[in-house]
Amino acid sequence: MSIGDGSSRWPVRTNRKSARQEITALVVIAVVTILLWHSPYGGYLLYPFTILSTWFHEMGHGLAAMLFGNRFERLVIFANGSGYAMHLSQEPPSRLAIAGISAAGLLGPTLAGCLLILSSRTARNTKLALAVLGGALLLSTLIWVRSATGWLVLPILGAACLLLALRGRSDTQRFAVQFLGVQGCISIYRDFGYLFSRGGVLGGVPQLSDTAQIEQALFLPYWFWGWVITAIIAAMVWWSLKRAHR
Repeated sequence: MSIGDGSSRWPVRTNRKSARQEITALVVIAVVTILLWHSPYGGYLLYPFTILSTWFHEMGHGLAAMLFGNRFERLVIFANGSGYAMHLSQEPPSRLAIAGISAAGLLGPTLAGCLLILSSRTARNTKLALAVLGGALLLSTLIWVRSATGWLVLPILGAACLLLALRGRSDTQRFAVQFLGVQGCISIYRDFGYLFSRGGVLGGVPQLSDTAQIEQALFLPYWFWGWVITAIIAAMVWWSLKRAHR
């Protein structure tokens, strides 16, 4: 469903070539971002977006926890880009709740990224997406964020999104929304091995990975759920790109 009249739409493409070129540009951005993340100094260049990807991930956990009736207590992001979402429940969580909350952290960033890419279909939705993202960053910082890194980086990103929504050129807004959407879609590949690991150490404390949490809740090995999540992410990205450039 489109929002608004024809004046809010971008100019109609006369052929499929321009659509393919735009998709190619997004793929190039994704590949370059992944390469920079794994280069010696690329992480410094992309640091704000590393923090953004962690925010997407942890907000996925926190919001899913709320949907299952838990209390979203706090969101902590460390300077190295890792983080956690603390949520509390009055009763022991069900297996479905454990699996759903764990999966939401993995799928949440891609879902947000796909929605951003889809919003770029019209000028009005592009502005709205930037405003919503900026507001969400600022509001979540006030309500849930409890770390210096989050307090420093997230409000800057939120204010930048709001400024773009209010004062940015239409082509700049469209590029920004698609760029941020790509960051969300590929954020899981910043540490792809995490999907296929049992866990690691966070703040000196051993932690199970999200896929290992799903394994404990629903059986089947963690690597199986890693491939399931990977397939779902690929399908979501493919569908959103196809839909956005029809």
